Amino acid sequence: MTAPVPSADGATPSAATCRHTTLRAYLPVAIAAAVLAAVPLALGGSGYLMSLATTALVFAAYAIGMNVIFGSSGQLFLCLGALAGVAGFTSVLLADDQGWPLALSVTTGVVLATAIGALFSWVAVRRNLGVIFVGIVTLAFSLVFTNLVQGLRTLTGGETGRVVDAGGAALRGPISSYYLFLGVVVGFLALYRWLEGSRTGWAWRALKDDPVAAELAGVDVARARILAGTIGAAMVGLIGALFAHHEAFISPTSYAFAHVDVRVLIVIAFGGIGSLLGPVVGAVMLGVIDEVLRPLGQLRLAVYGALLLALFLGFRRGVVPAVADVVTTWRRARTPSDAPAAGRGTRASKH
Repeated sequence: MTAPVPSADGATPSAATCRHTTLRAYLPVAIAAAVLAAVPLALGGSGYLMSLATTALVFAAYAIGMNVIFGSSGQLFLCLGALAGVAGFTSVLLADDQGWPLALSVTTGVVLATAIGALFSWVAVRRNLGVIFVGIVTLAFSLVFTNLVQGLRTLTGGETGRVVDAGGAALRGPISSYYLFLGVVVGFLALYRWLEGSRTGWAWRALKDDPVAAELAGVDVARARILAGTIGAAMVGLIGALFAHHEAFISPTSYAFAHVDVRVLIVIAFGGIGSLLGPVVGAVMLGVIDEVLRPLGQLRLAVYGALLLALFLGFRRGVVPAVADVVTTWRRARTPSDAPAAGRGTRASKH
């Protein structure tokens, strides 16, 4: 926990003020959790609709991890599906083939995915790679991972995939699995908010604004970037491992670039890069779009590609922040300014 920051006059905020500020900071997370917790009641327990809602939570969790990696430190990881797949396949192989406890197998998969994410960030820092080069390197890893999974047929089932036995009622039930993934998403949001208010969040903001100025100001740029890659990869790995046991079936398609990374980029483009609740809003929008485009079959990928280009070219900060800016500008335009009146009153008093 960071120490209270003194104000301009040197006074330190009181404990009550700090508690009030903390409550306000986590209020959006609490509201989002309450709204999402009521979704099963609104859907009436429909198995199909609950499946769509759970998938939306999975992609919201992926997007939060991407927000930590890309939104905080500017590292374009185009291997989210591969990181999730490393954790997912590792957990399944250990749980089903080696008889490991589910918790231990999931933890091992997450640790491996976290180590790979930290390694990519370390390489990017050591080689001073820019955004484009980081994207190229991680995309190459994503393609290598897909080919590796397809080649190891005896372990992974190849292109046809394999059935996952390890799971349980909490991961397989439509209602219980929804609340399980909801708990993960809320935990990720709370962690993201806490990181924003910590010294690490301050370092990320400085790094995002100007890396050179941040380094001159004393920010350990290498540590900040590696930490972002490590935390984000851990988030992606955890949700990827849980998703494998939830689905009870995994294949290379489950973690393919087109299935995971492209969709996560669309979620980020809708919700806004670096925003707290943007991943949740973007995941809901993605779920609606995905269901509307379902009749198109494989042509959905072409539509997603075009949509992704349009979003990033037309809305640099994201659709939700752009709409919020328009609403704010409109409200300011409709609010009468008191400045002219105040100026006239001042002149009148002088006379």
